[in-house]
Amino acid sequence: MNWISNYVRPKINSLFSRREVPENLWTKCPECGTMLFHRELADNLNVCSNCDHHMAISPRDRFKSLFDGGIFTEVKVPEPVVDPLQFRDQKKYPDRLKAAQKATGEKEAMLVAEGEMGRTPIVAVAQDFSFMAGSMGMYVGNALIAAAERAVKLKRPLVLFSAAGGARMQEGILSLMQMPRTTVAVQMLKEARLPYVVVLTHPTTGGVTASYAMLGDVQIAEPNALICFAGPRVIEQTIREKLPEGFQRAEYLLDHGMLDRVTHRKQLRDELIVILRMLTGQPPAIKGDLPAPAAVESPVGAAG
Repeated sequence: MNWISNYVRPKINSLFSRREVPENLWTKCPECGTMLFHRELADNLNVCSNCDHHMAISPRDRFKSLFDGGIFTEVKVPEPVVDPLQFRDQKKYPDRLKAAQKATGEKEAMLVAEGEMGRTPIVAVAQDFSFMAGSMGMYVGNALIAAAERAVKLKRPLVLFSAAGGARMQEGILSLMQMPRTTVAVQMLKEARLPYVVVLTHPTTGGVTASYAMLGDVQIAEPNALICFAGPRVIEQTIREKLPEGFQRAEYLLDHGMLDRVTHRKQLRDELIVILRMLTGQPPAIKGDLPAPAAVESPVGAAG
């Protein structure tokens, strides 16, 4: 037996070996390629500190960064029939739902909440693109209707954060029916003379853009968000022409009158407070007197 090889060397290696590092301590920015430490990225609301690229943020984390103290109450959404068409492609539709629920920790692609933002009571609803691309199905339609009904009942403004790849194909025509349903829900707000403010995030496409996402009293977008019905690649293939630089991006739509504002995510809370207090006839908030939101938690918790 070689005493040095079999005992001494393994003992030394065990003393000086590197600790195992979780794989998700770092995130690579898809725009500039910079490696971003998870805590710094979370503190910056999932915005790249190098190029200012706005990455996806979950509805729950978004609400924590918007509501006073990060405190909000979820609004219950009526449950639709799970698989009305018995749809199956490579997987059964219920299996896809279970996989999305496991990956996101959420029940569906839309979260409805109520609380205060800058001491202004609101109802808010946000889509989760990581849940089947934020696709609009019957649950999403029910969620927006529930949010509108709650806003009317409490006489509060409704704020929507959209992020979607369009209608959910697994629900077929029932998914497309959510376009008129949600349009009626928005009309309920208008008849009650309650503000409806839309924040379009990257990406907002398809039937969502063709319905409730473009019906706001005030239309705001995050920087460089893709906002369209059909994407630029589809349009280029159809008309066989090269599209202008930045076509269908937030800044392009602002220049052409389809948006009111393009606002950085870190400035969004303050801007929404100003707009909502103005639309509801409240006096301007004193900035130093506003309660602070909660810090967004790191996706790996206390690791690192």
